[in-house]
Amino acid sequence: MKALTANTLREGEVVFWNKGAWKLRFGEAELFEDDAVAEAAALAAVNPTQIVEPYLIDVEAAEDGFAPVAFRERVRALGPQNHPQHGKQAEGGHDIEVIQHAHGVARSAGRHNLIKLKK
Repeated sequence: MKALTANTLREGEVVFWNKGAWKLRFGEAELFEDDAVAEAAALAAVNPTQIVEPYLIDVEAAEDGFAPVAFRERVRALGPQNHPQHGKQAEGGHDIEVIQHAHGVARSAGRHNLIKLKK
């Protein structure tokens, strides 16, 4: 599954696409099962005066919901990691809890490739 994400140009806020509109919470993201449909949505979402670099992310089922696969995307969905009282994680909610408690899904391709190089 895929979701479409970007940042707002003015504030730099992480946003997620849902049926023609950008939403602030990952839990509101439209999930795409078909890559062609997801790519079409990405092209339709381009708005250089409001949104910066929309791109597709991998999403997988987690306990009681969905979570981004990549660790980087989990961090973006939760907000700043310097303190749990900042960002979207401070607001809480079901979608935030799902991401925080998702096990066995997160990966970091960069770190994985670095480990392979050291062997």
